[in-house]
Amino acid sequence: MSQLRATKPGLLVCAGICIFVFLYLRNPTPEEAEEKPTYPAVVECGFYPDELCSALLEGKGAALQIARFCKTPHASQILAHLRTPGNCSRISQDLHFITRPLSAEEGNFSLAYIVTIHKELAMFVQLLRAIYVPQNVYCIYVDEKVPKKYTTAVQTLVNCFGNIFISSKRARVAYTGFTRLQADINCMKDLVHSKFQWHYVINLCGQDFPIKTNKEIIHYIRSKWNDKNITPGVIQPPNVKYKTSESHPEFSSEGNMHISPNSKFKDKPPHNLTIYFGSAYYVLTRKFVDFVLTDARAKDMLRWSKDVQSPERHYWVTLNRLRDAPGATPDSGWEGNVRAVKWRNEEGSVHDGCKGRYVHDSCVYGPGDLPWIVRSPSLFAYALDSTDPLVVTCLERWHRLRALRGAEAAVEPHWHFPRQRHLNGRLGR
Repeated sequence: MSQLRATKPGLLVCAGICIFVFLYLRNPTPEEAEEKPTYPAVVECGFYPDELCSALLEGKGAALQIARFCKTPHASQILAHLRTPGNCSRISQDLHFITRPLSAEEGNFSLAYIVTIHKELAMFVQLLRAIYVPQNVYCIYVDEKVPKKYTTAVQTLVNCFGNIFISSKRARVAYTGFTRLQADINCMKDLVHSKFQWHYVINLCGQDFPIKTNKEIIHYIRSKWNDKNITPGVIQPPNVKYKTSESHPEFSSEGNMHISPNSKFKDKPPHNLTIYFGSAYYVLTRKFVDFVLTDARAKDMLRWSKDVQSPERHYWVTLNRLRDAPGATPDSGWEGNVRAVKWRNEEGSVHDGCKGRYVHDSCVYGPGDLPWIVRSPSLFAYALDSTDPLVVTCLERWHRLRALRGAEAAVEPHWHFPRQRHLNGRLGR
């Protein structure tokens, strides 16, 4: 009886919120949207996703007010499925993985993914199930510094899918150093020696999320970049030349130095290469990956990059500007809509400001950024984290609905996300 008395106020609060969400968010007037009423402080919002997420994606002011106090227990729900290894059928269904190609076109055009992760396990699962289709192949690079239970949980998930594997070589990754570049190289070696055939490889980190479906990604590649690599970047600007003209030690995220500088000043680039500067994230052809792993210039460039600051922002774009490289785009610049990022220095010109918070001059998205994200022409959005899980929850529900609406194959019931979440944390059916 005491438990019932303790629970009753929470249920009444949640019921009141749910009624408000249903009635108030559907068609608020502009005057109502501008009001800032006071809401009760609650930790979890029980029945919200479809109604509230739709309102957030439309940029309704009332939804933003509710999102400030409405939290989702998504992490515990997702991770609970990874605590019991062996029941792969249950894991696949309860985590809503798509288990068949959604169209013949997609089934005949396989992509490879490299995903580097070091935190936010539940978010990684959400990212993986958003980009997962059975005809693709996925190399997961788990940073060696993560706790053992993190790696065990990832292995539990990976073991349930024949086309997902953890990189055979692992190391502690410094995210502006050579080990970040080496992580991609390690996965590429595994991918080219795997039994899977694939056309392009795309690299992601755990804070990325797709804003185009698998079919839309394929259409974008085929329509604008057929047999070409996407490595946005330009000839190294003067203000970043110090990154490659001096030798830099490499530090991990904990501040531990991994590579000592060989000398203060770097030798000139091998083979008289012109150094470019661009994105660390790419879409590369299979032939270009073979080139990177075998060409003497690529190997020498990799060795030269060992004590360069942020080599991943120079390596791919420099090699892709070589005219004889497979799929090269020597005359391109920043073209290629790979990732949607709100940079601090582009506020007011490229975007309307960060509604979440800036970290290292890039925006970690808040609910108010959702309309901008879904309108972006880019393939993926960066950066998301668990500070506001509602952002990822709404984005993945929107993304899944788009994917299933475009399906040409019969849709399985478990591919849909539940339409509501309950206070006790169980997934609705």
